[in-house]
Amino acid sequence: MNMDFERARFNMVEQQIRPWDVLDPDVLDLLMTVKREDFVPPAYRNLAFADIEVPLGNGQVMLPPRVEARILQAVAPRRSDRVLLVGAGSGYLAALLGARAEEVVAVDIDPALVDMARANLQRAHVTNVTVLQGDAAEGWSKNAPYDVIALTGSVPEVPAALRAQLKAGGRLFAIVGEAPAMSAQLVTCTAEGACQSVVLFETNVAPLTNAPRKDKFSF
Repeated sequence: MNMDFERARFNMVEQQIRPWDVLDPDVLDLLMTVKREDFVPPAYRNLAFADIEVPLGNGQVMLPPRVEARILQAVAPRRSDRVLLVGAGSGYLAALLGARAEEVVAVDIDPALVDMARANLQRAHVTNVTVLQGDAAEGWSKNAPYDVIALTGSVPEVPAALRAQLKAGGRLFAIVGEAPAMSAQLVTCTAEGACQSVVLFETNVAPLTNAPRKDKFSF
């Protein structure tokens, strides 16, 4: 029996996304338009809209749809924005960001995920996302500064190097803390060298590979 993807997509938006305070109509429209099932490994295609972390291989996962939606709503990319996505994953979040921004640079340390994301984005005819292999845990200075930076893995604290790569008015999304107590934070650069952060919600996700360790204070 074939799965009704359109019905499953509608249910995802109405039963998972909206109740999680994602009410931006542009974000909801994007979630209905960008086909998540095309970015999920074939073995898990029927779970594309489930409220779970879908395995991608090598211990990596796709974030649940509601978290991806909150990221998109929080950073609110604009048509003129340059975006850095740290952790390309399957390419789905990059595709969502690319639908709103001018340019997305997605960096992943795992070559298998780089290949997966590139192939998925090509099949989806996304042309403004560049997927690169590398370690962007402390940013990606080659294309800096950025209007938006989003991290798909958690960090003990937001690296100063990432904040330094934000333009004035830029927004950075990160999940900060250590299991089991983590919070999603939005850091806004109000002026060069000046940033403020707000906590958006509590969650728990796997650490970003090679994330800088939090400074330990000794007394």
